[in-house]
Order: sequence, then structure tokens, then C-alpha cells
Amino acid sequence: MAKLKLTADRPPVLTVRFVVSVVMIALGIAWIAYYYAGARTGDDGKHHGLAFIRDLGEWNYLIGFGLFFLGLIVSAHPQTPLGRGRGVVVGMLGCFLLGLAWICVFYIWSNNLDSIWIFNDLGQKNLLVGIAFMAVGFAFATRWE
Repeated sequence: MAKLKLTADRPPVLTVRFVVSVVMIALGIAWIAYYYAGARTGDDGKHHGLAFIRDLGEWNYLIGFGLFFLGLIVSAHPQTPLGRGRGVVVGMLGCFLLGLAWICVFYIWSNNLDSIWIFNDLGQKNLLVGIAFMAVGFAFATRWE
């Protein structure tokens, strides 16, 4: 009769790489949220928030989405939970579907983007965000076994 192994040889969940990826993702989201809600010039024409962030203008979206996508790419490494086992499939399909949804939402409401946050500032650059989600999905696909 075969012995049942109760302790699996699993790598730890909280590795430095995983923590760095989560911090990068959170910083990217926070950067975009702060710029959109607090630092950009409001509809009333008044300036709000930190001046150096406001002066960057639309480059803030590149910084925020760059941190977010870089964090996702770092999380595709086998030392992180998303980089091994079922996590790879979840990350890959999640990024593919989010990219597809981002592009579909943009195309459906492209005539009137005023009511959709962040979409209204990005305009045609929304296509780049959707394609970037799909590119990160391919980063996960390279880890799939």
C-alpha cells in the first residue's frame, strides 16, 4: 500500500518577489486614482493636489499603468502564487478577458466617454491599455505547463 504524503513540498507564498509585485500593482492603482481624483485640474478649472504630479499631465497614466502591468509581469514568476500551477491559468485568462473587456467597453461607449472614469481622459489610448492587458496575459502564457 502506498504511503500518503501529508506535507507537500510547496514553495512559500510570501516571497520577496510576490510582495514586490503586490506593492507595484497597488502603487500603480493608487497613482492613477490619485491623479484622476485629486491631482488633475478639475472641471471647475481649479488646480488640486500635488503640483509635480499635476505637471506630469497624461504621463501619470503611463506611470500608473506601467507600475500596474510591471507588477503583474513580476507576479508571473514561478516563485509567486500566480506564477505556478493554476495561478498561471488564472492570471493568463484574467488578463486576456480584462483586456478584451477594456477594449469592448471603449468601443461600445466611444461616442460618449464622459461618464466613464479614466476612459474619458485616455481617449484612443484605451486601446493601448486593453492590448497591454493582453500582452501581460502572454507573459503568463509563457509560464503555462
